[in-house]
Order: sequence, then C-alpha cells, then structure tokens
Amino acid sequence: MTKADLVESVAKATGLSKRGAAAAVDATIAGIAKGIKKEKRFAISSFGTFTVRKRKARTGRNPRTGEEIKIAASKTVGFKPAPTLKAAL
Repeated sequence: MTKADLVESVAKATGLSKRGAAAAVDATIAGIAKGIKKEKRFAISSFGTFTVRKRKARTGRNPRTGEEIKIAASKTVGFKPAPTLKAAL
C-alpha cells in the first residue's frame, strides 16, 4: 500500500475529500515522527510500537571492489507489532 492508497482509503472511510484525508494522513505521520523523536517510543495499542534502536559500528564490504569499509554507528526506527496485529497476519 502506498501513501496515495492510504489517503484514498481514509477518504472513503470518513467521507472526507481527498485533500482533507491527505492532510489528516500527513498530520498523523508528523505526530508519530514527533513522538518518536521526543520520547524514543510511540505505541498504538492494537497496532504496535515504534522504538529507536541503536546500530553498532561494524565492518562491511564495498560490493564493487570487495574492499572492507567501516560503517559508523547509527540510530534507526524499529517496529514491533501488537499481538492482535500479529495474529491477524
């Protein structure tokens, strides 16, 4: 599903125009991002939990040359589905 598909689905489910649904989807995504940045965690009870995860520095390989390269430590966002979502899959 793409963002456009999600906007269309929200528009049909709520009766909003596509422009209004797009604004709602954008506001929701911005709220989730703000929550993750501020508290390092964002949970939706029947959907799942987004958390900030740390990746350690490691050694990798350049696929073209095979040369070893150092990959710096970084942060990423992980997702753990709620049991109800996981059971529905």
